[in-house]
Amino acid sequence: MRLLALAFLSLIPACQADETLRAYGAADRIWTLTELDGQAFSANTTLTFSEEGTVSGNAPCNSYSASMSVPYPWFEVGPILSTKMACPELTAEMQFFRALNAMTLSEVLDKTLILSTPEGREMLFTADD
Repeated sequence: MRLLALAFLSLIPACQADETLRAYGAADRIWTLTELDGQAFSANTTLTFSEEGTVSGNAPCNSYSASMSVPYPWFEVGPILSTKMACPELTAEMQFFRALNAMTLSEVLDKTLILSTPEGREMLFTADD
């Protein structure tokens, strides 16, 4: 009986619905960063929510991924893991990673994704579809 109860408890997380930004319109799209704190961001930078609990994409120089499990509308990424290639846009990449780590709120409006902070910082992404 104890074994059956343990088996049942191990299945509970699999039955829980995805409550992250991914489930609220961000999934299966490639989001391109167009503005950071009200300024145009021209370096090619993307964000995707292809798997539950994960964000990934391409920064100006490197590909990256991070965990994300907070419920919508909150936004919080786990440690960002990235490749380690250098390029002329490394400063823009570091600016992007610092901003992404700072974001705490999210909103999806059709083909627009807004990440923000209560202090007024903002990242504006558009969907490529």
